[in-house]
Amino acid sequence: MKGLESYYQPGENWEGIHRFDPDYTWDPSVEKRLVRKIDWRICSFACLMFFALQLDRGNIVQALSDNMLKDLKITTNDYNYGQTIFYLSFLCAELPSQMISKKLGPDRWIPVQMVSWSLVASMQAFLSGKTSFYICRCLLGVIEGGFIPDTILYLSYYYTSGELPRRLSWFWVAYQSTQIVSAFLAFGFLRLRGVHGLAGWQWLFALEGTITGLIGIFAWFYLPPSPYQTASRFRGKHGWFTVEEEKIIANRVIRDDPSKGDMHNREALSLRMLWDCLTDWHMWPVYLIGLSWTIPTTPITAYITLSLRSAGFGTFETNLLTIPAYVLFILQLLFWTWLSEKINQRLLLGVLGQLWVLPLLITLELIPSNTTPWGIWACATLLVGYPYIHAILVAITSRNAGTVRTRTVASAMYNICVQASNIISSNIYRQKDAPWYRTGNKVLIGICVYNMFLFIAVKGFYVYVNRSRERIWRGMSDDEKQHYLATTKDRGNKRLDFRFAS
Repeated sequence: MKGLESYYQPGENWEGIHRFDPDYTWDPSVEKRLVRKIDWRICSFACLMFFALQLDRGNIVQALSDNMLKDLKITTNDYNYGQTIFYLSFLCAELPSQMISKKLGPDRWIPVQMVSWSLVASMQAFLSGKTSFYICRCLLGVIEGGFIPDTILYLSYYYTSGELPRRLSWFWVAYQSTQIVSAFLAFGFLRLRGVHGLAGWQWLFALEGTITGLIGIFAWFYLPPSPYQTASRFRGKHGWFTVEEEKIIANRVIRDDPSKGDMHNREALSLRMLWDCLTDWHMWPVYLIGLSWTIPTTPITAYITLSLRSAGFGTFETNLLTIPAYVLFILQLLFWTWLSEKINQRLLLGVLGQLWVLPLLITLELIPSNTTPWGIWACATLLVGYPYIHAILVAITSRNAGTVRTRTVASAMYNICVQASNIISSNIYRQKDAPWYRTGNKVLIGICVYNMFLFIAVKGFYVYVNRSRERIWRGMSDDEKQHYLATTKDRGNKRLDFRFAS
């Protein structure tokens, strides 16, 4: 803002303060090359780490196709309870994990998480029944909880608010690419059934857990604390970026969002800060969306291999037939994330996603019981490959937080709500309702309609707040604006000059 630049300075304890210069200028072509360099150095490795998370978190879907439930003598309901335990443990660990990460730094905490959960994931090869299944799901949830918001906070150090959504879309491309890669891995690993007396699903857990552990060990040496602290024995004594590049990173990030300079990257949150962040009611509408928007598609996604097996497809056919759904998912994710920034619309795209899902759920509800397996496959593929706007909503959460402390907590809270929705979702399809789940599909249809109205209501709320603030701000003279910025105790998204993304 012209004449008000001095009121948007980063704090003296910010790790990049030595590179900050409000008068610094640079060639846009140099910045473009630098962003590509950051993409290669940072974003690509974040995607690899997310690949590792999803490999261990999602391979249970492939394990189901190899008669894991029958081998362990557990039912579909037992499996649902296990998933509920996992998601409950996951969401309970979100905030504590974020608090630890903010104190130690994501570069230290994330590798510890990865190696820890890889050990538990590998130990699933020795599951012997319902109790051990529940224990392992609980441990995995506790250790993996917080990884996603930890990584998102880490990425925000390098990217502007306009760049982050597309990078997050790559993040979730890695998530769904894992499903494709793991389908091929499962095709090979599950064929090891009988080798050394182990079932195919046991080999699956053991080998894929080992892969994750190796990535976690590499991450310990690879991840730098920040863009300004990349020099090390492993990364090179001169680091990844020149002084000029570090200046560009620092100044472009702060000019885009001055709040990113209000804390050091290893500065812990106090309990008072935590309470203030939790009670930030401007963030609650996004949390409410997180609590329900994925529910209409989650049950069929979790049950896609069981549904295809029930429809008559074999173990190996089933795993390969899931690939088109994941490819469609990736294409939709990239397109809608790109479009959201192109047309500057976000929440209304959520309505379009629910409109895609609704007729498919109605089809599942009304489909005759003698439908061909290929008809079930087509419907399931379109549901799993629906317009996925998670990257958009995560970016909204980050952008609307307004401060590093709120961003730290809000990212965790949004993910807690998403995990809570998974708990709800994992208990909608019940054993007595199998194999067509008519009752469950009716519930999903109702939630889908509710989601449409919710997205519209949240969009209206943020538009109303922005217009109200803009009217007040425009009505102030330059002197009044300067006085407000110099004396206000408002912070982050409570400031009159802050506008919410919607």
